[in-house]
Amino acid sequence: MTALKLFQVDSQERHNFLELLMLADESKEIVLSYIDQGELFSIKKADLVVGVVLFTFLSKNTVELKNIALKEAYRNKGLGKQIVNQAEQYYRDNGYDHIIVCTANSSIANIAFYQKAGFRLIDIEKDFFNQYPTPIYEYGILAQDKLIFSKAIL
Repeated sequence: MTALKLFQVDSQERHNFLELLMLADESKEIVLSYIDQGELFSIKKADLVVGVVLFTFLSKNTVELKNIALKEAYRNKGLGKQIVNQAEQYYRDNGYDHIIVCTANSSIANIAFYQKAGFRLIDIEKDFFNQYPTPIYEYGILAQDKLIFSKAIL
């Protein structure tokens, strides 16, 4: 199996990854509100871009995994776990001790994935997804609340 590698995206290239970011966040308006924040990495397998991951910074010790998206052909193969593991090592080496990740109450697969990766539910922001211009349904469930997960990476 070819290893995944993360490559930091230059600020002037970020908008080239909008479609990939929208695989994980359906609202173009919302993605555009954060696309220029934090650090954006393309995810490559061999020389092929297979996804994207964006991190923002909540404090001097805490980084947020804001968006992670893989092209459909690369999902459910353990690649997301590889990305999270690489990110944990990278941010630990750069002085961070926690990673936060948020997802919708309706994102059943994401909720399971993050818990399997060692994240713990720490908070719920009610009605967060009501700001989205179009309602989002997953598994027949309306996305309304933002679930906030945290993981220590000491």
